[in-house]
Amino acid sequence: MLDMMETWRRARESRDHRFDGKFFVGVVTTGIYCRPICPARSASEENVRYFGSAVEAAGQGFRPCLRCRPDSAPGSNPWKGVDTTLERAVSLIDAGFLHQQSVTELCDKLGVSDRYLRKLFSSRLGLSPKQYSLYQQILFAKKLLHETRLPVSDIAFAAGFNSVRRFNDSFSSILKLTPSQVRGSGGSGPGPVSVRLAFRPPYDWDRWRSFVSARLIDGMEWLDEQSYGRTFEIDGAKGWFTAQHHNSENCFDVEIHLHQPAALFRVVKRIRRILDLDADPQSIHSHLSLIESLGDRFIPGLRIPGVWSCYEAGIRAVLGQQVTVTAATNMVRTLVSEHGDREGDKRWFPAPSVLAASDLHCLKMPGKRKHALRDLAALCSTREGDEPRIGFPSRELGVGL
Repeated sequence: MLDMMETWRRARESRDHRFDGKFFVGVVTTGIYCRPICPARSASEENVRYFGSAVEAAGQGFRPCLRCRPDSAPGSNPWKGVDTTLERAVSLIDAGFLHQQSVTELCDKLGVSDRYLRKLFSSRLGLSPKQYSLYQQILFAKKLLHETRLPVSDIAFAAGFNSVRRFNDSFSSILKLTPSQVRGSGGSGPGPVSVRLAFRPPYDWDRWRSFVSARLIDGMEWLDEQSYGRTFEIDGAKGWFTAQHHNSENCFDVEIHLHQPAALFRVVKRIRRILDLDADPQSIHSHLSLIESLGDRFIPGLRIPGVWSCYEAGIRAVLGQQVTVTAATNMVRTLVSEHGDREGDKRWFPAPSVLAASDLHCLKMPGKRKHALRDLAALCSTREGDEPRIGFPSRELGVGL
């Protein structure tokens, strides 16, 4: 523990972006907790307390800094690898599971008792699953108040609250601030939502871009030297986003077009997955550098391009079997062109119910392969929203990307 605290001390003093989101700094004289990269004047070491998560800092009575904004830090699970059940529970909660479902349903999904799950959260995080979920909702709402012009009512629903009154009460209770105090002079109005999503450096954007470029689906995705975008659908809500890469600032500026704010929480989570923004390059390097056979093939900052949904990943994996990347990409393009919805020059990946009912005559492939696609689509049409975190399905992924 002493070694870790010393590492955190040095990272705080040097404002090392590689540690952004991996720990938080509480200042006892102000009652505020910050990211280690906070630009404010550093506090004396005797007045500092270190926490492995923002939730832990809040649990000790600290409120988030309005300058460095802990809600904008890359995600980090300090308990990762300690308990698989806890990791799965946190992943589901972070994806918004408890916004519409209960803790009992979460326990049923995990195959554990309510008492056991609460004990895990209490021993590792010092709070209950519902309290953890509530704090994540509040941090997300705080981020939207800072960065967007959405009305407070839309922000409340986007963060998973059923009423503006409950949102206001929870926000004030947890952060000791009102939503209007956080927003300040920022107004509200129509238009796309713009958010800034941070990552820990390094980020090898060129190789990420090169991988995606070879598999780009016209109309559904777009790409240039420093940005990537695509259309999406989530629980009936359709939209699109464009993410602009800023390497010098260790972030992406993302513009999201979405007419249903209630889906925004899950949309942002999936964008982080697509861009692999929560990866810990330092930890990855420490593990892969031990593999002598990798040699010079290991590239610091390499990221795994994600996909929008498990359903889309499965369809693309089936189409990619025993054919080249180019041939598989052409089949996906055909599928999107023939069966996907269209709005102007934008196209959407076909819905599971559409593919399940299609004879897929547009695809030049064996009948058994088409049958597999229809079966997969039929299965996904009954399990939409059940989204574990996965990477892009390709046997080419890895160090040699």
